[in-house]
Amino acid sequence: MARLSVLIADGNPVIRAGLAALVCAAEDLDVIAQAADGREALSLTRRHAPDVILLDVRMPGVDGISALPHLVQMAPVLMLTYSKEAEIICEALLLGAGGYLVHGEFTTDELLRAVRDAPLGRPHFTPTAASALLAEVRSSSHPQRVVAQSSERMHNSVVFGLSSREVEIMDLIASGMNNQQIAAACFISEKTVKNHINRIFAKLRSATRSEAIARWLGTARPGVTGHG
Repeated sequence: MARLSVLIADGNPVIRAGLAALVCAAEDLDVIAQAADGREALSLTRRHAPDVILLDVRMPGVDGISALPHLVQMAPVLMLTYSKEAEIICEALLLGAGGYLVHGEFTTDELLRAVRDAPLGRPHFTPTAASALLAEVRSSSHPQRVVAQSSERMHNSVVFGLSSREVEIMDLIASGMNNQQIAAACFISEKTVKNHINRIFAKLRSATRSEAIARWLGTARPGVTGHG
């Protein structure tokens, strides 16, 4: 039987250890890496190329939602979290998550089945996540707002003409990373990061980091240009 490699990203070391014990007890699953935040998850995913990523939402530093768009480009991601907010669930799915499990609502067998199904594109949802998602879809305004926000962040690369690497770096800037952290996350030098940022600022017509973030996230007022 082919074995699946799993990366666990959770800010709580006790939860990480518990999940690792559950997953490793299965004959066909291996935990190849554990991450304490989104930045470490990105780095370890590039290094180990797992078959499945188990990702928490709230983590110190770079959180799960910020890391998610980058992680899903490298492996299937299954959200495994205490976060029950419908808006977060909807955004996670829009950003590419292949399922959403809320702690306390699944058995060990259900967790392992979700892990095995993730590479096959079969999504799994626990009751709270399924109910929240259904309520969000039925809402007349919330899905539109969440879709608009996610589309603004994910697709404005077309508007500004950013390359895929520049999109990745701009997302990391918006998540609060400094140049050194971005260099480590992307496995490039700080000088290369600075070169990318200079090009990004030129394309976004921004002079400062805060102004670039505002334009990238769609919060800058039309016609207003900073001079910082």
